Amino acid sequence: MLIDTYGRVATDLRVSLTDRCNLRCTYCMPEEGLQWLAKPDLLTDDEIVRLIRIAVTELGVTEVRFTGGEPLLRPGLVGIVERCAALAPRPRMSLTTNGIGLARTATALRDAGLDRVNVSLDTLRPDVFQALTRRKRHHDVLEGLAAARAAGLAPVKVNAVLMPGLNDDEAPDLLAWAVENDYELRFIEQMPLDAQHGWTRDGMITAGDILASLRTRFTLDPEDTDTRGSAPAERWLVDGGPARVGVIASVTRPFCRACDRTRLTADGQVRTCLFAREESDLRGALRSGAPDEEIAALWRTAMWGKKAGSGLDDPSFLQPDRPMSAIGG
Repeated sequence: MLIDTYGRVATDLRVSLTDRCNLRCTYCMPEEGLQWLAKPDLLTDDEIVRLIRIAVTELGVTEVRFTGGEPLLRPGLVGIVERCAALAPRPRMSLTTNGIGLARTATALRDAGLDRVNVSLDTLRPDVFQALTRRKRHHDVLEGLAAARAAGLAPVKVNAVLMPGLNDDEAPDLLAWAVENDYELRFIEQMPLDAQHGWTRDGMITAGDILASLRTRFTLDPEDTDTRGSAPAERWLVDGGPARVGVIASVTRPFCRACDRTRLTADGQVRTCLFAREESDLRGALRSGAPDEEIAALWRTAMWGKKAGSGLDDPSFLQPDRPMSAIGG
């Protein structure tokens, strides 16, 4: 079990498979990209599967989310999913992706054992997509979403970040489109995880802003709070349901008290929180020949020291040194 001093138990593992990405989203990294991790620093496929096996069989993890960077850039992704699907007990597995390449891989991922996907799409307008991501790949994302739906990787969730002056007027249009296409839309407040450290609280679109915009066109009824559990998104029924929309208000409505996540970076570091400034090294133990029991003990120790909250409300808050692409979403 991965328990901390506040009684929270981590059962949800987020695994970053690579720090590389084929987009250059303005709220994540600079236009020229970043200095990527060297290949020897990355966990191998075998090392990733071994750590997930330890988490599932020794530490009580029941959910595994593959992230990046962009996880579809990981050559061994389908094989990793297939090997993890064979674990007993079998974890539920999902993938967070920008959708580029999903059209050609959705069926293979489903056949390997992937349960569902989250796809990032911030706008319905190709020109705004290009301004936000610095790439002309809007149509590829739409094709990837459709392929995921056709493959049965459901519920297909769409993650959207609203940015002032770019797409902050699109919340109602995005929701109407998601309802029409049977996607579950989730808005995410922009978080201080950009490589440029340009985030400011005054410049972000808040959950309150998003909900006010949505209510100009839709009736939103809050979902039963008991249904939420440890999920990061607050959800509302849209016009009486069954469609739902979620808002992840990491900044203005933090949900740290119910957090059940543990995170593994692409280079084998345990992170207890997206906003943590400390990491615990598992890669070194793996490569020095440590047995499973020792690695599990290191992981337990790391999670025992998890802080009460993200610290975003503390005036002394400092962004993590590593950007979101290296940490995993």
